[in-house]
Amino acid sequence: MLPSLFGENLFDNFFEDPFEKSLFGGRNPLYGRRGQNLMKTDVKELPQAYELAVDLPGFQKDEIHVDLSNNYLTISASKGMSKEEKDKDGRYIRQERYSGACSRSFYVGDVKPEEVSAKYESGILTLSLPKKNAKALPSSSEISIQ
Repeated sequence: MLPSLFGENLFDNFFEDPFEKSLFGGRNPLYGRRGQNLMKTDVKELPQAYELAVDLPGFQKDEIHVDLSNNYLTISASKGMSKEEKDKDGRYIRQERYSGACSRSFYVGDVKPEEVSAKYESGILTLSLPKKNAKALPSSSEISIQ
């Protein structure tokens, strides 16, 4: 077990992503070091549909937006923390809750918005998209060389 201070592993700095470090100085400006854990998604294939389960812990239903345009399904969520939120009994010595926006897009093909169903419960957004028949490929797969 590694020692920790305020929930942060003391050895996190040794294992940082060098690409992220070069861009953000070792810390994602919106979400901090744990930002890559946002919007984890599972995609399940069912007989008649595809089901997406997107983790959005800490977001309220009205902070989440789902848009379908140009064959892409885009899920976005934004959270703002009030700067006027003050503790009358003391001052904050550490704040780990994030504020900002995140989004994720998926190519879904020719799906209409009315064919998609969405449900948000316990921090998980569940979307159901109908399966479309795959377009038939040409019968010949031979490629001529010139």
